[in-house]
Amino acid sequence: MPSYGNIDHEYGLTLATTDPDDDGPVWMVNLMKYKDIADYGDGGATGRSGRDADNEYTPTGPLKAVGATIVYAAEVEMTPLGDGTQWDRIGIIKYPTRRAFIEMQERQDFTDKHVHKEAEMEQTFVIGCQPMPQQPDEREEWQSTDWDDVEHPPTAEDGELHVLHVVKWADGGVDEMEGYHDEAAKVAGQSGVRIGGWFNVEGTIIGDGRSWDQVRFNVFPSMKEFMENVVANPGRLEAQANHREVAMADTYTMFCRPIINQLRESF
Repeated sequence: MPSYGNIDHEYGLTLATTDPDDDGPVWMVNLMKYKDIADYGDGGATGRSGRDADNEYTPTGPLKAVGATIVYAAEVEMTPLGDGTQWDRIGIIKYPTRRAFIEMQERQDFTDKHVHKEAEMEQTFVIGCQPMPQQPDEREEWQSTDWDDVEHPPTAEDGELHVLHVVKWADGGVDEMEGYHDEAAKVAGQSGVRIGGWFNVEGTIIGDGRSWDQVRFNVFPSMKEFMENVVANPGRLEAQANHREVAMADTYTMFCRPIINQLRESF
């Protein structure tokens, strides 16, 4: 068992044994929290930050060998909602099949790199996802204002902001969220929201034992636009109190700045 999370062996079995005729791409969403200083144990490298060790760990060679692609990476500026965990980085890897994810774990060139992950990672979730069949911005009510026309467009100092929600629904929560969406879509559309990608969760291969239902990436032109004209909007605040807060049994919300973003193109 790795030190940074618990393996869901039941979901692992699903990944390994899905019938080839039913198999297909899976998007693995990685939430990462680093140790301040990487710990290689006695005689290991010292003085290296967890983040630096993760940069060395990134298994680009093994990923390429199994046909997988890094389609998203972002630095997390803040995790304002959740259990207090402040996540550091988000990465999403698209595997061509579920079996390909298992095949990578079995490769020697991948396991050789694992010493870095053990040394640098304090906690991680690896959440297997599928894109929702219809993305919200394909619906009429999710029409977005051009970023040139919003009050606070992106700048070099305050570029596009990705707001990531990891969600566990309460009983009846999906229906409850529809009332929130109706109002939120109007507010967010006026502020230029774009959908980075909404996903249904099929399993969490590494985590802390909790299960999740959806992962949602929403893209705003800037932090200032999001805070002043979305978060503080009276209509959204009312809808949030009446619908969103009762719809969710558990959640993380993260403010992210993208480094790689090929998410929608990967669907």
